[in-house]
Amino acid sequence: MKQHVFQEKYPVFELCLLKSETTKRNADEIIAALREKVEAHPKAHFIALFDHYAHTASLPDGEIAPDIRDAKHIVFCFGFKLPNAGVMAVRPRSIGVTEYDDRFIINFMEPPMPMATEAMESWVKALADR
Repeated sequence: MKQHVFQEKYPVFELCLLKSETTKRNADEIIAALREKVEAHPKAHFIALFDHYAHTASLPDGEIAPDIRDAKHIVFCFGFKLPNAGVMAVRPRSIGVTEYDDRFIINFMEPPMPMATEAMESWVKALADR
């Protein structure tokens, strides 16, 4: 897993997972595995799934890179404290899964809470199960 800054301002964690490194066959199976992790976590709450590929494909001017086969998000929250309105700007969290012919790119923006970062990083790394 690597960390980088996307568009010179967004801190992102990203894993490139070759399909040969996992038993998961498609984006739906990756998302299902992540959902299990979210639902098993005592402080996380599952919110939704978002099919980014279908949404973009449905737009008259939607553009999708030709090598992307699927793109989905799992949306959830670790919000166990609500000390002020400012935390609303950084919640909820999501993990994106982009599928290509030979690999998955799984990424998320760094949360402001170390516990959330550690959980999300471990969930993503656990996808490499071969």
